[in-house]
Amino acid sequence: MSSREVELRALMMASLDGEAKAHRVLLERLSRHLRAYYKNKLERIGRSAEEAEELMQDALMAIHTRRDSYDPEQLFTPWVHAIARYKLIDHLRKTKSSMTDVPLEEASEVMAQDDHTATESALDLNRMLAALPDKMRRAIQYVKLDGLSVSEAATRCGMSESAIKVSVHRGLNAMAAAISRGQRT
Repeated sequence: MSSREVELRALMMASLDGEAKAHRVLLERLSRHLRAYYKNKLERIGRSAEEAEELMQDALMAIHTRRDSYDPEQLFTPWVHAIARYKLIDHLRKTKSSMTDVPLEEASEVMAQDDHTATESALDLNRMLAALPDKMRRAIQYVKLDGLSVSEAATRCGMSESAIKVSVHRGLNAMAAAISRGQRT
């Protein structure tokens, strides 16, 4: 039995015994794995990270509401895998995606990844971008994140190419200054 299985199973058992803190920790740990699992599956068919986030929330809700159906005599991670897998299948049915596009896996794949750091980084980036003036934010989004050329970004923003370059430069400097001050927003 893996150390992850032992840890998660212990948290689940404590949760079933009514320990709210253990339940919160369990859901937090599972959210990392489920988010990475869904992002990996959906990226393969060109779907968004937002869909992965929604699926992760749905799976956590199912785990929470159906926790009494967990058999303590059985391993915990296969139970989580079954819920995660069925949530994915239901989502793909509802969105009319083909299951042949998404390979189904072993139960261990749900716990194979942890997306906590990547998600925190994306949230930090979004907060920092939101703190910038609209012109700078759009210029950075188009040129640095979406990969558009300066010319394409200028056309989309209705600005000159030099204004796009200046906005990107100033925006990145403002973000770097915020990071050096230890601010996230």
